[in-house]
Amino acid sequence: MSDFENHSGTRPAAWYEGLTEAPGSPWADRPLPPSGSDYRTLTYEVTGRIARITFNRPEHGNAITADTPTELAHAVERADLDPRVHVMVVSGRGKGFCGGYDLSLFAESEIDAGATGAPDGTAAQSRVGTVLDPTVQAQNHNPWGTWDPMVDYAMMSRFNRGFASLLYANKPTVAKLHGFAVAGGTDIALYADQIICAADTKIGYPPTRVWGIPSAGMWAHRLGDQRAKRLLFTGDCLSGKQAEEWGLAVEAPPAAELDARTEALLARIARMPINQLMMAKLALNSALLAQGVANSGMVSTVFDGISRHTREGHAFQLRSATKGFREAVRERDEPYGDWKRTQFEE
Repeated sequence: MSDFENHSGTRPAAWYEGLTEAPGSPWADRPLPPSGSDYRTLTYEVTGRIARITFNRPEHGNAITADTPTELAHAVERADLDPRVHVMVVSGRGKGFCGGYDLSLFAESEIDAGATGAPDGTAAQSRVGTVLDPTVQAQNHNPWGTWDPMVDYAMMSRFNRGFASLLYANKPTVAKLHGFAVAGGTDIALYADQIICAADTKIGYPPTRVWGIPSAGMWAHRLGDQRAKRLLFTGDCLSGKQAEEWGLAVEAPPAAELDARTEALLARIARMPINQLMMAKLALNSALLAQGVANSGMVSTVFDGISRHTREGHAFQLRSATKGFREAVRERDEPYGDWKRTQFEE
């Protein structure tokens, strides 16, 4: 066959062919990247042109552990390198997307120094004796000890780097929210390029009432100054429908329609050529990054650490240690009229 006969211009709409599908593709004789899962906190699967990253700790509300940011970044990089993948979607199993950090472990001083994680099973060993060592962090958070803010920052900034992989990935990322996406869960979701959520999703950062500042620093970049302050000055949450109205989510269908609407959005994005998607994302990210996203994250991460070491922060931590984390949260939120027992952390 001549070069002309093999040229893409001789085939209808050849621009929609994927990198591995076109005749003469550099991947024509190469094996496909593996698509199985080997993670502690999430699963990874490739179906067609879509990489599906799903938080998989439903019994704990998909609460964030030390493994979560490492595993999320690893899965995002797999999708970014896979020539089959045009778009990746992050979601959560069970009753909600992500209830934030598993703070009961910290607040009640029950950190498991032997926790393991990461795809190769070596993460726990590599954390021992470093700033990521949970025993070191527990000592640094002792209310009667001396707090080193940079030890705190060294840990939390690395959590943010893992979550920010959704923003810095070359390919589009979509966060699919249902049930609850609160506190640290929003640090993850707000880094995604697109948010689609069920109309009744609970989205917000209640820990700004005491013992927390959103370390990712993305709220003002996603909502603008006044609306971000409206949420963080009160710790109030938005419904998914309000998130759509405020421009935080691109769509907020009824919960029963979320799966179908998400698949429709993913299908439309996945049809686009990868290079077009990459160029569009890089061009639009240039404006977002020029707003100072990195600086916002740095300042917010430092303030998050400070908020846990104020007089009020120590009072919350000690109350959690003596009466339990859920009781401390009840006392924090009841005056606002939005407390109720749930199965997620913050």
